[in-house]
Amino acid sequence: MGIVKKKMGMTVARKKEAIWGLAFVAPTMLGLLILNFYPMVNTVYQSFCKTGDFGKGNVFVGLSNYKAVAMDPTTWQALWNTVKYALIEVPFGVAISMLLAVFLQQKIIGKSFFRTIFFLPMVCAPAAVAMVWKWLYNQQFGLLNNMFHSNTAWISNPKIAWISVGIIGVWSIIGYNMVLFIGGLQEIPRDYYEAAQIDGATGIRQFLHVTIPLLSPTTFFIVQTRIIGALTIFDLMFMVMDKTNLALNKTQSIVYLFYTYAFTNGNRGYGAAIVMILVAFIMVITFLLQKTEKRFVFYN
Repeated sequence: MGIVKKKMGMTVARKKEAIWGLAFVAPTMLGLLILNFYPMVNTVYQSFCKTGDFGKGNVFVGLSNYKAVAMDPTTWQALWNTVKYALIEVPFGVAISMLLAVFLQQKIIGKSFFRTIFFLPMVCAPAAVAMVWKWLYNQQFGLLNNMFHSNTAWISNPKIAWISVGIIGVWSIIGYNMVLFIGGLQEIPRDYYEAAQIDGATGIRQFLHVTIPLLSPTTFFIVQTRIIGALTIFDLMFMVMDKTNLALNKTQSIVYLFYTYAFTNGNRGYGAAIVMILVAFIMVITFLLQKTEKRFVFYN
């Protein structure tokens, strides 16, 4: 019995196919290297340097930037502000979005219209969103104060400004979360609900014992991504909170602080150290979430 030896190597057609494949993925690979990998490495490098003008003349200073950041109370205040924002945006955004998704999965008139309305904030420019909400929150001419006949300083009172900004974040993200939940609901087999109905389970019991457990993979994904998104919030803070706002110190996020040091004050090494601390914090949170996945996520 002879052994037929196959010729090793690629045919001309396979070589052309591989070349065309590389040609198609090359722009994406270059984009990842230039726009993601290089800035990441450069940020790590700059966090150990006292940066010069226009990225020139960097002087290696070791852990000096990290020591200065760790000793600065403004850093920890900004990190705490960011955590407070996440504590509003993530749980309320997830809960409201889930309820809306379940409601809009029912047979109701105008279902597509309501889905579009709730998703609209996602396609609005952040500048437009900030402008509208700043008008709503305006202490003298705002709609909210006119409705409630009050004189509340919604975004300039340090005690409530962070809550006001968190409400904007919840409003902005509801539509995106809702679409993801609708996709998750469509993956749940109807057999579970039919079996629950046969057992006499009411709609609320079906929601608690069928929908929520089987929707847990989608919920876990949304919670994880929204925590990361909330901890890196910048544009909303930057556009709603003016630099002269009295509540800025109690509401600015850690990324807002990075922007101030790196681009306003020109201290990019200090700003890079702030970013690296935020990255480490996010990695710890992500690690802890991954450890809890098996306990809270159920796959059907």
